Amino acid sequence: MTDEESVLAANAAYYDAFQKSDYPAMAALWADDGVSCIHPGWAILDGREEVLQSYRLILRNPDQEPVISRQARVYLTGDTARVLCIELVGGGSLAATNLFIRTGATWRMIHHHASPIAQRMTQAESSRRLN
Repeated sequence: MTDEESVLAANAAYYDAFQKSDYPAMAALWADDGVSCIHPGWAILDGREEVLQSYRLILRNPDQEPVISRQARVYLTGDTARVLCIELVGGGSLAATNLFIRTGATWRMIHHHASPIAQRMTQAESSRRLN
């Protein structure tokens, strides 16, 4: 398996853990240190314990909408990789960045950030707003 395929597999495992509300699988994906996360509308989370507590709460929520990843793109730089993708959640779309580091033969997550995608305006709408 290439590095790109391995990173995409780790990224897919992240979203699979969401689909299955599988906290142990989610926890296993995250690195031991240097971890951070920014969920939409949340404060910045810093450190493995704080980040994993957020996922514990999210995955326990019976009303949590499915989180589905689309259009994943990998950018590799040595032992660091970032994945940019679109998350589909509850009828809305989020832009997401997932950062991974290579730990031995395994890619582990060190950062997740998701935020709403602004609606695209037509040229006419954009011009009206500027005037």
